[in-house]
Amino acid sequence: MLYGLLFRTVLVRTDPERAHELALGLIRGVAATPGLSHAVRATLGRRPRRRVHTPLGRPVPGVLGLAAGMDKNAATVLGMDMLGFGHVEVGTVTAHPQPGNDRPRLWRHPQEHALVNRMGFNNEGAHAAAERLRRLRSTRRGRGVVVGVNIGKSRVTPVEDAVEDYATSARLLARWADYLTVNVSSPNTPGLRDLQAVDALRPILEAVQREADAAADRGVPVLVKVAPDLSDDDVAAVADLVNATGLAGVVATNTTIAHEHGPGGLSGRPLHTRAVQVVRLLRERLGPDAVVIGVGGIEDAAGARRMLAAGADLLQAYTAFVYNGPAWPGALNRELAR
Repeated sequence: MLYGLLFRTVLVRTDPERAHELALGLIRGVAATPGLSHAVRATLGRRPRRRVHTPLGRPVPGVLGLAAGMDKNAATVLGMDMLGFGHVEVGTVTAHPQPGNDRPRLWRHPQEHALVNRMGFNNEGAHAAAERLRRLRSTRRGRGVVVGVNIGKSRVTPVEDAVEDYATSARLLARWADYLTVNVSSPNTPGLRDLQAVDALRPILEAVQREADAAADRGVPVLVKVAPDLSDDDVAAVADLVNATGLAGVVATNTTIAHEHGPGGLSGRPLHTRAVQVVRLLRERLGPDAVVIGVGGIEDAAGARRMLAAGADLLQAYTAFVYNGPAWPGALNRELAR
């Protein structure tokens, strides 16, 4: 209630990207203050009693995690864990630092509970993210958080050199990650979605898996993130490739370009129906053993259960967190646990 009033009267009047930066700074500050952090964790972020066992190899304290895009530089992991997310996927991280597209590049559409972004993978690069994750993993609390790292192609890298670009990020980041997600489905990097074609995707996935395992000296779960705009046949082809290469699974779905709000990818409520359909298609094609992480328009327990019933092992959210506030992830995880 209080957050809703704050959103309608203050935040909606603030530039969306500026509000995003302020919110992340506040969350980091609270997480770094021992007494305050403990109080927030014990109230807003209170954990369900039972942990959820997943095919990723580590149990999580709740089925709902944070989707990539919120914490691009792996700087707010402990804060998101404090708020009750069951796992945190950071990124998208690219091999080279990059500023992203020109501002403005993030827009709210409150009537639809949606966001449109054309951020363009703005981030400080794989070296900086790896160093932050190294420091995170040096602490007991940091080692306790299930962290995925979403990696994408650097804008300066030609498409024909994408394999090595992704491999570089995997080498730098895999040691500190519980899993890696290969992002070939953002609409905001020119040519990136062309890499979802199976012939282009196979060498990328094989290189990421090879370099990640070698760098981490263990088998690192590698997933691929797909767009909701793929045809059903193309979704099936990606699933077949995942099976053929022995990858861990798929994150479904990224943002959609099927909207009327100009350039960029739309996330939130309008995406939910198609995201559930893609999750169902993937589960039918992948079989029971692969990991499917469902993301797209999850706003409440009913939507979460639709995604789980379609075959998702874990869930992620971003847009609903923006609209519903800091109490939302912990409350939804507790409700799903019941």
